[in-house]
Amino acid sequence: MSRKAPNQVAASPPKPASRRIDRRVLRTRDVLGDALIGLMHEKPFAAITVQQVTDRADVGRSTFYAHYRDKDDLFLSDVEDFFEGMATLLSRRGETSNRVAPVRELFAHVAEARELYAALIAAGKINDVLELGQGHFARAIEQRLAELSPVPVKGSVPRAATAHALAGAMLSLLSWWVGHEKAGSPAQMDELYHKMVWSGVSVPNKKT
Repeated sequence: MSRKAPNQVAASPPKPASRRIDRRVLRTRDVLGDALIGLMHEKPFAAITVQQVTDRADVGRSTFYAHYRDKDDLFLSDVEDFFEGMATLLSRRGETSNRVAPVRELFAHVAEARELYAALIAAGKINDVLELGQGHFARAIEQRLAELSPVPVKGSVPRAATAHALAGAMLSLLSWWVGHEKAGSPAQMDELYHKMVWSGVSVPNKKT
């Protein structure tokens, strides 16, 4: 998974100072993450060593440990960066559609990395990945619901609960879709997901 996120739209506020990282640090983290993902395509996660990662990345062990505790820390950090960028994609680019999550983009990314997805399952990491993803997507979906319907509907389910459920449904759909290659394209899955979303999410009733 790449940690590179789409550029922010011009109107987006600058990131807090704590989120600004030196470009050299970003490059080091990128090459280490890419090295680990490359190795995961070649061998089981349990068989990968920090030395193999640093050799592949051409980075010293001291540099590795300046950023990460171990290979698990590197892996989860890389996954978290990916989900942070993907989950907030719609809001950051100011999308005006009624989509609450970038299903098409996420599914397309996974389609290009099916071998990695299989490696995550084999390594027993897929549940960790999906749990991280649900947290990020739940927060982003809650934000999108607020953008699309800023006034809460009286008697409706709290947005936070709705968003958590919708994030889980999206990732469940993704897991199903990976095992059913002929189920439809990423765009078709996006349309299907949002049909389910808007058939279940409460909207203000018009007065009759």
